[in-house]
Amino acid sequence: MINPIEHSRTKEAARKYKVEPYVIAADVYGANNLAGRGGWTWYTGSSSWFCKAGLEDILGLKVEAGMLRIEPCISSKWEGYSIRYRYKSSIYNINVKNPDGKCTGENQKFYFNGREIEEKQIKIEDNNSINEIEVIL
Repeated sequence: MINPIEHSRTKEAARKYKVEPYVIAADVYGANNLAGRGGWTWYTGSSSWFCKAGLEDILGLKVEAGMLRIEPCISSKWEGYSIRYRYKSSIYNINVKNPDGKCTGENQKFYFNGREIEEKQIKIEDNNSINEIEVIL
């Protein structure tokens, strides 16, 4: 829904969207005669949606109810990636490796500070520490 190309694939859709087809809009209206029209392009709110989509839906960084897990959806051509996540006074260095060219981590291995975690998630803590997470897809 936030990808601008999805709103400009045809001339009719582009006429309805009315904004730049290469910029994420902060709003896509849904009511009455404005339904489908983009708004607030080049606005910092739209960049936050792009960041959220990249971190959560592509790289798979999920932090919910005090738990951190990694659920990537990446190209099989990616060899891996890393994220440095700060939670209050703690740092979580996350390294994802993709030796078998997978797109998701359905059967992934999850290591926290060198120890394999069967639950594939950890409780994040504010304890002024540097932590290492390794995920192997």
